[in-house]
Amino acid sequence: MIIKVDTEIELKQLEPSDSVDIFNTINNQRDYLGKWLPFVAFTIDISDTERFVDSVINGTEDRFEYVFTIRKNNEFVGLIGFKDTDKQNKKTEIGYWLSEKYQKQGIVTKSVDKLCVFAFNNQGINRIQIKCAVENISSKNIPKKLGFKFEGIERQGELLTGDFYTDLEIYSKLRSDK
Repeated sequence: MIIKVDTEIELKQLEPSDSVDIFNTINNQRDYLGKWLPFVAFTIDISDTERFVDSVINGTEDRFEYVFTIRKNNEFVGLIGFKDTDKQNKKTEIGYWLSEKYQKQGIVTKSVDKLCVFAFNNQGINRIQIKCAVENISSKNIPKKLGFKFEGIERQGELLTGDFYTDLEIYSKLRSDK
């Protein structure tokens, strides 16, 4: 599945061949990505990424999540997708990360916006949330720009590399907010 974001950007559903691009991006940007993404420290070898991709693609139906590569002019620039989807209560969370050289271009903001449309219109989702580290200004500006509502702080909500807990800001958008 491909979701067109604009003339240059598309979200392409994760497939096994994406493992190389994902691993190489993580491996070449460990310091940058590892600041906010705990999984970077555990992504040691290409096989770690292959296991992740396999778990997404071959997840059981009740645990399946849509995860997409973000591509600009067909070049891999990051990942975006749903996590912890609760089908019974029709809610999900969106997570994302972007290669450093593609920051500050509106790529993730546009991608999150399109993924929200997909969630509300195609998946029957009623509530979407985004969690961002309190100090991660770039990440938390995305839900703010897209009209998500700030709900509060999840204290020590994520364990970062170096055994450091960070507080998370929680934002949500409801179908009725569109």
